[in-house]
Amino acid sequence: MKVLAINGSPRKRGNTQMLIDEAAKEIRKVGIDVESISIADYDVRPCTGCDRCFKKPWDCPIRDDAVAVLRKMIAADGLLIGSPVYCGGVTAQLKALFDRSVMPYQNSEFKDKVAGALTVGGAKNGGQELTLLQINTYFMMFDMVVASAENGFYGGMATGNDPGDVKQDKEGLDKAKGVGRRIAHLLKLA
Repeated sequence: MKVLAINGSPRKRGNTQMLIDEAAKEIRKVGIDVESISIADYDVRPCTGCDRCFKKPWDCPIRDDAVAVLRKMIAADGLLIGSPVYCGGVTAQLKALFDRSVMPYQNSEFKDKVAGALTVGGAKNGGQELTLLQINTYFMMFDMVVASAENGFYGGMATGNDPGDVKQDKEGLDKAKGVGRRIAHLLKLA
């Protein structure tokens, strides 16, 4: 089994990656492989709404890395997606990937994947819940199984502004670990 962890931040080694690393440790503890990628390493441009992929699946005129990332997502058994809060929601880079996901949507290629969300904002109540809901809405749109942070939370959320600040948020780190444990548990049930 394999989980693909996607860091939706333009910062490769910032607070979002630190949360992903905490969740990934929990997933690996039960023998599930985790591949972690950063959206910052890929050229994923926004969808232009041309509808070409509706006429011919996977035929997109935009020549970038979106298809490669989407194929990685399809190949994984589970997904872990993290984003910092930018203007109250997910980053533009992650949103572009979400919008380009219309290609696998047509054939339900993400159906029943286990998926968990993580986010970090610069302040308490800084948009973390909305960002988690955006990621979870994406999961639900594709009929994925949403892994909460244990005990009914939307996912893992933390507070931190400068890289490394999240290490001071014990509750946020615990929630990230809880998302990892929940993903692992649900994958083991499959």
